[in-house]
Amino acid sequence: MLDRYRTLWCNAYVADNRYRVNAGSVFSLKYHLVWCPKFRKRILIDVLERRLRKLLYQKAKEIKAKIHALEIMPDHVHMFVESDPTTAPAHLAAQFKGFTSHQLREEFPWLKSYLPSLWSRSYYIGSIGAASAATVKRYISEQKDSCVRLSNIEYSQLLPKTN
Repeated sequence: MLDRYRTLWCNAYVADNRYRVNAGSVFSLKYHLVWCPKFRKRILIDVLERRLRKLLYQKAKEIKAKIHALEIMPDHVHMFVESDPTTAPAHLAAQFKGFTSHQLREEFPWLKSYLPSLWSRSYYIGSIGAASAATVKRYISEQKDSCVRLSNIEYSQLLPKTN
């Protein structure tokens, strides 16, 4: 009887799509993860950006994480990722950064001579509540647009006006 109740209870949460289930828990653990290349170099463009995107999704599948939003800027990466309770947030960041650094430096040898290490040691990770998930997704998706708008402003427009 108790197993039947547990199954019905878990199925109700899974059907909701806001929650995931593992052997002993129902959970919704989502994180906003941001990290930068060493010295904040603007190298994440074109073929490097495309390859990084593929590698991140590949690693997420391998560690059973789900990427809800991903935006790769020339000098940083924004990711909205969901994981289960057995994976620490610091471990998530280490897995994504370590795997992609190793793979990209193997595939693009010029990175080894250009940067001492691909990623800076620091990163930002914040937990996301259910109410703010849409806000974070919107923020990440708008990152590229705001960067393009800023790059279209001429430098002279940013200088203070003199009389």
